[in-house]
Amino acid sequence: MFSLKQNSWFIRKVVIWRAVASIAWSVLLLPVTTAVFVLLSRFSLFHPIQWISDCTSLLTASSTIFSLVVLCGVVLITGFFNLEFYTLVPSIPCSRMALLGTVLHPRQCVHSLVYCTMGMLVMWCASVTIGGRYSTLGTPCRQSESGEVATCLNEYHLFLLLAGAFMGYSHSFLGVVQNMYYVSFQPIQQYKYPRFKGCLLMVVKCSVIQALYSARNFAALYFFFGYIPKTWISSTLNLQIDSSLQSLDSLTGLLDFSLLYHLSISGTFLYLTWYLTVLLFRIYVTEAYSFPVQSTFTEDAEQCLPKVLTEKTTLVMKFLALQDLALLSQHSLSRRLEVFSLSQPGGHPHNWNAISGECLSLLSELTQRLVAHQDAVASNGRVKSPSASSDTRSASSSSSVVSGTEGIAETPRPSVPLRTPGSVFKSSVGGANSALTAPFTPDVNSPFSSPALRRLVGQQDPQSPWSGAVQSPHIMRRGPKLWSASTESQSNGSPLASPAPASVPSPPAANQKPSFLAQWLQNRREQLPEASSQALFADSQAHIWALQGLSHLVAASFSEDQFGVVQTTLPNILSSLVVLLEAVDRHFKLPHASSKPVRTICSMGDSTYKTLRFALRAALKTAIYKITTTFGEHLNAVNISTEHRKRLQQFLEFKE
Repeated sequence: MFSLKQNSWFIRKVVIWRAVASIAWSVLLLPVTTAVFVLLSRFSLFHPIQWISDCTSLLTASSTIFSLVVLCGVVLITGFFNLEFYTLVPSIPCSRMALLGTVLHPRQCVHSLVYCTMGMLVMWCASVTIGGRYSTLGTPCRQSESGEVATCLNEYHLFLLLAGAFMGYSHSFLGVVQNMYYVSFQPIQQYKYPRFKGCLLMVVKCSVIQALYSARNFAALYFFFGYIPKTWISSTLNLQIDSSLQSLDSLTGLLDFSLLYHLSISGTFLYLTWYLTVLLFRIYVTEAYSFPVQSTFTEDAEQCLPKVLTEKTTLVMKFLALQDLALLSQHSLSRRLEVFSLSQPGGHPHNWNAISGECLSLLSELTQRLVAHQDAVASNGRVKSPSASSDTRSASSSSSVVSGTEGIAETPRPSVPLRTPGSVFKSSVGGANSALTAPFTPDVNSPFSSPALRRLVGQQDPQSPWSGAVQSPHIMRRGPKLWSASTESQSNGSPLASPAPASVPSPPAANQKPSFLAQWLQNRREQLPEASSQALFADSQAHIWALQGLSHLVAASFSEDQFGVVQTTLPNILSSLVVLLEAVDRHFKLPHASSKPVRTICSMGDSTYKTLRFALRAALKTAIYKITTTFGEHLNAVNISTEHRKRLQQFLEFKE
C-alpha cells in the first residue's frame, strides 16, 4: 500500500504539475494577447495619437479587468479539458459510422456544449472591449408608431455571441476529426522556450485561417437561419426589433466591412487563446524526464526506470520512460553501465532483464497485431479461428525465439483477431477505456459503432442474422456463395450444410438486391483501408523508442558490458527483430499500406500519426543495421535459425 501511494504521488508530481505549469503560463500570456486584440479592435489609420490614447485608457478600465478575469476562467477550463481529454494514441475511425458515433458520444456532446458556452463568453468579452454598437445586447430605440422609447435587440451583439458559440462547437468538432488532443513526442528534443518560439508563428497562422473559415461559414449559416435565434431571443427577453435598422440576416446586412473585420479579429483572439493553451500543454507534457535506473532505497524503487516501463495505468509515464530509455542508450555512459550492472547480493542482471523484457514484449505485441491483420485480409475479411491461425504459422516464426533465457518470455505466436486502436493498448501500454484514452477510443459496445468494427475485434451480435461464418453481405459477391441451397450442394457433390437454428432468421438470397438504404449504410460501415493501416501503427512511437533503446544498448554492450548480460538474450532480440521485420514487410505489400497521406491545411491537429508506419519501418531497419555493423561476423556464433541468419546476412552485406 505504501508503494502504491508513493507511485501515485510520483505520477501526480510529474503529470499534474506539468499541466498546472502550462495553465499558469497560458494565464500569464492573456494580458499580452488581450493588449494586441485591443490595439487591433480600435485601430485607426488616420488618427494614430487618439488610437494609442484610447487603447491605453481601455486597457486600464474596469471592464477590461473584469474581462481578463472571465478569460482566466476560460483558460482554466480549457486546461482542465486538455488534461482530461489528451491522448497519446490517436483515435482513427475506420469507418464513417464510427466517426459519427464518436462525434455523437454523450461525453463529446458535453464537451461541445461547454466549448459553445466558453466561445460565447470570450465573444462577450470581445464585444465589451470593442464597444460601440457591439457593447450590449439591449439598446434603447424609438418606436416608429407611438414614438415611445423602448429597449430593442442589438443584433450586432447577438451576432458576435452566436458566432462565439459556433466557433466553440467548430473547435470541439475539429478536436475529434483532426485529433487535436493527440499529443505526440518530438523526434528531436528541444527546450521549452525555443520550441514555443518556433511554434508561435504557426499557432497565429492557424488561428487566423481557422477564424476566417469559421467567419465565412457562420455568415452563410446566419444568412439562412439567423431569423430563428433573433426571433426567439427577442420574444424570450421581451426585446423589440428595430425595423429602422438593416437586418444582418440579409445580403446587404452581412456585407459590412466593419462587422466582418471585428468578427475575424475576435475569432482570431478566441482561437489563439485556446491554441496557446493546447500548445503549452503539449510542450510541458512531452518534456523529457530522467528516471533513475536503480535506487538504493526500497521506497524509491517504484520511480526507477525498469518499474515505470511496466506502467499500465498512466500511459504518459510509460511513454516518458521509453523516451528516457532511448536517450540514455545513446547519450549516457554512466546510466548504460547501471543497466548492465548486476544486483548485489546475488549477481543477477535484474535491470537488463526488466528493460529488455518489456521492450521485447512491446515488439512481440506489434508482431501479433500485424500477423492477425494479415490473416484477416487473407481470409477475405473473416478472422480465422485460433486453431486455424496457429496451423498457418511459418516454421521460421515459430522457431524464432530462443527459450531458457532468464526474465525473458518466449515471443508468443499470434492467435487473436485484429485489434483496433482501443484494443491495441489493452494488453501493452494501457487500458482501452482508461481515463486518458476513453473519449477517443472506439467503443464496440456503443450503438453508434459499426458492425465492421465489431467484426474486426472479434465481437458480433448473437441476434444478428449474419452471426457466424458470414460477416458481411458483400462476401457473397466477393467469394463463393456461402448461403447456397441444399439442391445446389447436392448437385455439386458437396456435403449438406447443417441447418440453422429455428430462432435465427434466414439470410437473404444471394441474388436478392439490397435496398438503397441498406446499401448506403453498408458502404459507410465498410472499413477504410488506409485508416486501418494507420490504426495498426497508432501506438508505434512506443515501439520506435523500444527499438532505439534496445539496439543502442545491444551495440554499446559490445564494449561496455563487462559481465556479458546482454549476450544471453542476444538470440532472442535478433529473432524478435527479424520476425517483426518480416511482418512489417508483408504489411507494406497490402493495398493502401504504402500510400502517402494527403497534406492538410494549417491546423492544430497533429497528423504525425499518419506516417508512423513509415517511421517504424525505418527505425526497425536502422536498429538491425546498428547491431549488425557493431558485431559484424561475430553474429555467426549466435544461436538463431537458418532463415533468420540468412536475413541478417543481407544486413551484413548492406543489401537491405
